[in-house]
Amino acid sequence: MTRRNETALRRRLDELRDRVAGEPEEGWFFAAVAAQVVEQRRARDLSQQELAELCGTTQSSIARFERGGRPPKIDTLLRMADALDCELIVEFRPRTRPKGARR
Repeated sequence: MTRRNETALRRRLDELRDRVAGEPEEGWFFAAVAAQVVEQRRARDLSQQELAELCGTTQSSIARFERGGRPPKIDTLLRMADALDCELIVEFRPRTRPKGARR
């Protein structure tokens, strides 16, 4: 095995270890939000078309979002939350300590 192939293999193994260890994949955030939208939409007995009309968007964009396609813009998410009588909460949680923070 060449040094180049060995380096690539190690990098790939590290990536796989991270995934197995619970590292969130890209897109996990919107997948979680989409699942909540579906849950809330169904709880309110709304069709995708009805939610779209309340949000000022199209049924196809709601369907695409719910099945994991392109995520909506933040203003559309806010309108969805409003239409579903929910709060949209986004927060920043530090993964590391800020510089100068006490241990």
